Amino acid sequence: MAMKPTACLALADGTVFYGQGFGAAGEVVAELVFNTAMTGYQEIMTDPSYASQIVTFTFPHIGNTGITPEDDEAPDPVASGIVVRWDPTDPSNWRAAGDLPGWMARRGRIGMGGVDTRRLTRAIRQQGAPHVVLAHDPEGNFDIAAMVARARAWTGLVGLDLARDVTCRQSYRWDQGAWEWGKGFGTSPEQKPFKVVALDYGAKRNILRSLVAYGADVTVLPATATAEEVMAHEPEGVFLSNGPGDPAATGAYAVPMIQGLLDRDMPIFGICLGHQMLALALGAKTVKMGHGHHGANHPVRDTETGKVEITSMNHGFAVDSQTLPAGVIETHVSLFDGSNCGIRVQDKPVFSVQYHPEAAPGPQDSLYLFQRFTDAMRARRGA
Repeated sequence: MAMKPTACLALADGTVFYGQGFGAAGEVVAELVFNTAMTGYQEIMTDPSYASQIVTFTFPHIGNTGITPEDDEAPDPVASGIVVRWDPTDPSNWRAAGDLPGWMARRGRIGMGGVDTRRLTRAIRQQGAPHVVLAHDPEGNFDIAAMVARARAWTGLVGLDLARDVTCRQSYRWDQGAWEWGKGFGTSPEQKPFKVVALDYGAKRNILRSLVAYGADVTVLPATATAEEVMAHEPEGVFLSNGPGDPAATGAYAVPMIQGLLDRDMPIFGICLGHQMLALALGAKTVKMGHGHHGANHPVRDTETGKVEITSMNHGFAVDSQTLPAGVIETHVSLFDGSNCGIRVQDKPVFSVQYHPEAAPGPQDSLYLFQRFTDAMRARRGA
C-alpha cells in the first residue's frame, strides 16, 4: 500500500511534487536549484551561499555517509531545505557522528524524499530556478492553493542583500589550517605568516583553512567593514569571501570599501560573491543566471594557459564579461556556457574567481590560486 505523502513541493507555476518528509516539520519559501555533486551534501547544506535556496540533488543517494561536525562549513545549515530521490537511509561510514534526518530536525531544516529529481531538474534547466514552497507535515495536510500563492508572491533573490544575514557580527581571528590524515586540522606552516583580512560575505570554513594552510594569519571582518577598518589591521593582503544573494545589493556597501583598497597596491583575492564584488568595484556589471551553476564537476578553462580545471561552483549570478573595463583581463571561462569565471587586474596583484578552489573537486586543480595570493604578499613584503 502506497504511503500517504508527508511532504509537498509547490512551484510558482502551479506544478506540485509529493514525497516523504524528513528533518524538521514546517513550511519554507525559497528559490529551487539543483546540484550535480555526488558527495558533500553536508558541506552544501552548511554553505552560506545557499541562503534562501532549496537544493535538489541529481545524485540519488543522499545521507548514506551520515553527518560529522568536521564537515560543517558554518555552525548551522544555511540552505532552506533539500529534495532527494531516495529517502535517506541509516549512515554507513566510520566518520559518521549522526544521521542526516536527525541533524536536519535539530537544525530546523526541511527535507523531502521520494521525488523524481530528474524531472524536477529538467524543469529547472528549461524554465530557470523557480520560486517554490516546501512543506513537511507528518499528517500529510497541505493547502496547495496557499502554497502556490506564497511561491508566486515571493520576490526572489534579485535585489536581495543576504550577506548581512550570514556574515559574522564581530571580527575574529581564524588559525585553523587544512585537514590531514591522522593529524586533523593543522595550523599555518609559516614561521612569519602573512597578515590577511578576510571580508565575510558568507565565508566557508574551508576557504579560511586554505588561506591558513598557504601561510596566512587570518582576521575575519563583517561584510559591512569599511576600508579604514580593514586597514586598521595593517593587512598584507585582503580576501573577499563567497556569499549569497544579489551582488548588486551587497555591492552598495562592499564596492566602496574595495575601491578604497584598490589604489594601495594591496594583494586582493576574491572567490564567488567576492569575485563579483571585485568586478563591480572595477566597473563591471553582474546578471542573474537562468538556473546558475551548482555542482562539483564544472570544467573551467584558464584563458591564459589553456589549462582546464574541474571545479566546484555555487552561484546564481555571474559577472557580465562584456562589461569588463580596460585593464581588467578575463582569466577563466566556463566550458559549459562560456560565462565568466575569473578576472585579474593588469599589472596589479588583484584577482578573483567565480568557482571554489578550496572545495578541491579536481582535487587539487585550483589550489594554485591560494599560492598565487601568498606569492603576491611575499613579493610585496620583499619590495
